[in-house]
Amino acid sequence: MHPDSRSVRKAVILAGGLGTRLSEETSLRPKPMVEIGGRPVLWHIMNMYAHHGVTEFIICLGYKGYMIKEFFLNYFLHTSDITVDLGSGETTVHQKRAAPWKVTLVETGDATLTGGRIKAVADFVGAEHFCMTYGDGVSDINISALLDYHSSHDRDATVSIVRPSGRFGMTELGDEDEVVDFREKLEGETGWINGGFFVLSPSVFERIEGPETTWEQEPMRGLAEDGQLKAFKHEGYWQAMDTLREKNMLEELWSTGRAPWKVWA
Repeated sequence: MHPDSRSVRKAVILAGGLGTRLSEETSLRPKPMVEIGGRPVLWHIMNMYAHHGVTEFIICLGYKGYMIKEFFLNYFLHTSDITVDLGSGETTVHQKRAAPWKVTLVETGDATLTGGRIKAVADFVGAEHFCMTYGDGVSDINISALLDYHSSHDRDATVSIVRPSGRFGMTELGDEDEVVDFREKLEGETGWINGGFFVLSPSVFERIEGPETTWEQEPMRGLAEDGQLKAFKHEGYWQAMDTLREKNMLEELWSTGRAPWKVWA
């Protein structure tokens, strides 16, 4: 039985990949730490969830994960005004701007694939349904509506689907928005793709063999084949940050006050 949507409070965020197509930035830091408006894109994603009441985060670390740990361990230093008394060594934090979040940072391995990262945090998720997304995409998706939709059906998984232009794989839908299959996109073809914002039952952990499992392959295909994957259509803004061009585009939107994903106050 699915939980009430308001009881879903945990979001797993995959933050361990190499981000090779954004090497100008990721040679120095993990991709989720690439900044938009002076804050990591990971911070933007977490604010999107927190706006809808999802405030417990489980971050799957890999490549340069220590930088993400240091960001949260020193969160006050990054977000608040401070006074440092060099004589006494005391630090005073003024007007604390810390978010009311609980953040669990889990080392899931540098070479672990997406499915393996999800399975590695099963103990931290527990027996609850949970959100899952990637640490490199922003959207104005209505997380509350996504959770309501997931609660309305009896399937194990819900995937958000979007219609961007570009290079992504296609999502094939059947009756009642059940996901039937995934395939590569043909030149000039348009259609729905995996938008990366999931709601999952803990039963999905059983579909993941180990560190070398890619979530988007066997586990998702198995869910689709078994009729356990429903699609939530998002018609609004969505953008992955895979290239320097896309990073600069997001920066421009933020700096001019036109960032569609900034749904929080």
